[in-house]
Amino acid sequence: MTPDINGQKGAFLMDAKKEQERAELHRTIWNIANQLRGSVDGWDFKQYVLGMLFYRYISENLTSYINRGEREAGNPDFDYAKLTDEEAEPARMDLVQTKGFFILPSQLFENVRQRAASDENLNETLENIFRSIEASTIGGPSEANFKGLFDDIDVNSNKLGPTVAKRNERLVKLLDEIGNMKLGDYQDNTIDAFGDAYEFLMSMYASNAGKSGGEFFTPQEVSELLTQIALAGKTEVNKVYDPACGSGSLLLKAAKILGKENVRQGFFGQEINLTTYNLCRINMFLHDIDYDKFDIAHGDTLTDPKHWDDEPFEAIVSNPPYSIRWEGDANPLLINDPRFSPAGVLAPKSKADLAFIMHSLAWLATTGTAAIVCFPGVLYRGGAEQKIRKYLIDNNYVDCIIQLPDNLFFGTSIATCIMVLKKSKTDNSTLFIDASKECVKITNNNKLTQENIETILSAYTARGNKDHFARLVPNAEIAAQDYNLSVSTYIDQKDTREVIDIKKLNKEIEKIVAREQELRDEIAKIIAEIEGQA
Repeated sequence: MTPDINGQKGAFLMDAKKEQERAELHRTIWNIANQLRGSVDGWDFKQYVLGMLFYRYISENLTSYINRGEREAGNPDFDYAKLTDEEAEPARMDLVQTKGFFILPSQLFENVRQRAASDENLNETLENIFRSIEASTIGGPSEANFKGLFDDIDVNSNKLGPTVAKRNERLVKLLDEIGNMKLGDYQDNTIDAFGDAYEFLMSMYASNAGKSGGEFFTPQEVSELLTQIALAGKTEVNKVYDPACGSGSLLLKAAKILGKENVRQGFFGQEINLTTYNLCRINMFLHDIDYDKFDIAHGDTLTDPKHWDDEPFEAIVSNPPYSIRWEGDANPLLINDPRFSPAGVLAPKSKADLAFIMHSLAWLATTGTAAIVCFPGVLYRGGAEQKIRKYLIDNNYVDCIIQLPDNLFFGTSIATCIMVLKKSKTDNSTLFIDASKECVKITNNNKLTQENIETILSAYTARGNKDHFARLVPNAEIAAQDYNLSVSTYIDQKDTREVIDIKKLNKEIEKIVAREQELRDEIAKIIAEIEGQA
């Protein structure tokens, strides 16, 4: 078969164009951040950038949807943005049902931006618009997914400026900069562009914010590995779940890998931090996940879990907070909680890590896979944590433990691990993978390359032994090791020390010693001659 040279060339040019557009987009975002943050801390300022990006997105999303329908109906010059509010109002109820929200033409991003510089009450205008958009969903099917979405975009905050005039000056600039971002024609590439803009902003601010960013931002390459493991062997799943979903990057990675249409019932998660919960819902919209295809809940997953009544999840991905405090045995109800009671013991109050593991196991479908980033201590510590590991191993729920390199995450240098859970394994063994060296160094951090990810995935799917890298260990052997799940217990590090030939080394030492004696003798002769002359 003759290779499709033209097709390959076209794909190459398309990829090159996409990368060029992405680089330009990133430069624009960086410039916005540098120009506008001023008195606002970067980590706080991202709320305004992301919020305004979201406002532009839903404005263009709605406009595009309406225009497409009208033009297909034979009205080629129709433009929703040019209608009066009175002309648009009759479509409100139908649009709330189909799109989940409604925006009057005068409230659209492009129209507000045009009037912004001459609007002395711009902050009030924007506040009223944000309230109006949220109010349009009340009583509709999307109410829960829009409620409070604009709460973190405080257009009256002193962080924007000490006076109304100063705040409005910054808001005008923000509208202009967001409006100037080249996000392409909505029909062609807006989804990728908006989503990529979000991810770049999050990574940029997380890397500059230290731990406060790392607490809910998982680097893209780690998200890729985690999600590929959870989806290995699957072409579709009923739904994807993250019990500590942060800004939603892991959930959306599943959409990218499988295609959102192959996640049949959508994307589910829970997040305790209100601001992050709002960011996650915004992220869903920016990646074109419709309101009826995601269910993100706010609250403490361990003590107030949502989705109790949902069908178990076929894919669970999570990077829960490391070793946080929780109620544990201080709450007498938790030991009888069906998520935790099977182990007969609760995770320690000072270390909730294994509580997240037990929660994920309870929510996991019989045919599902859960891939969870873990703090290394949970693999070897004694007490209650050892008893929970005993329960997991004796019931054959642990599919694999993967040791990751250190310095992968923002704000911590800890070498984390991945625990993979399954309920329907075909063998009574656990796979251990030592991927501690699978990375490249970028400045002060390590990073997984695509090759690193593929190497780890190949070992995971092969489920066999590979010297110094992977080993399938019978669970009886793990029991004999007191249920220690540290990878180093079962996989020997490759000895990179130089092999030394002792006999050869001794001969060389003998030669050196002999030569030293010769030199001493020569020096002694020289000294004797000098003394004789004296």
